[in-house]
Amino acid sequence: MTGRTLDPTERVNTLFAESIETHAQAAAAQAAPIANAASTIVNALLGGGKVLCCGNGSSAADAQYFAAQMQHRFERERPGLPAIALNSDAAILTAIALDEGFSEIFAKQVGALGHPGDVLLAMSISGSAINTLTAVDAAHERLMPVIALTGRGGGELAGRLRAQDVEIRTPADKSARILENHRLVIHCLCDLIDLQLMGG
Repeated sequence: MTGRTLDPTERVNTLFAESIETHAQAAAAQAAPIANAASTIVNALLGGGKVLCCGNGSSAADAQYFAAQMQHRFERERPGLPAIALNSDAAILTAIALDEGFSEIFAKQVGALGHPGDVLLAMSISGSAINTLTAVDAAHERLMPVIALTGRGGGELAGRLRAQDVEIRTPADKSARILENHRLVIHCLCDLIDLQLMGG
């Protein structure tokens, strides 16, 4: 091994600084889209709709996390709100993947569960996951608005969005920084949803 010895504390400080910089850059760009997305979800809920959410890998965990905050609660007690993570049922995912291919695992569920007035919350770091793209197409067929949490340049996902959709893009390239920001975006959405439904 050559070069100076890695100082773990210095490395941690560097990672914190990168995360802080990403959030600082994101704040101005994301505030309005997050507010619009929260209003879209609230309008759906007040109209009797629900939120279907999906993602792969770490974004799948975020989809489940968002659904948990909705069905249970965020920071204060309230009735549960209807949100379903489409990546959480192994039996459904494997059945669809086996018979129709991995690209259809979310789209088939959107077709089965989605209705006009519902919302699709799609999360993708790169914006290129084929199963997320087909889910967006299925949501549009069902007349559902889409909220997309993206990173990097938005990928193909950003290009598939329509006028009624909302993209919340993280201004970063590293997956870790994007995921950290996506979790903050989820917290902002939950906070605004609660505020609009229950007041301050």
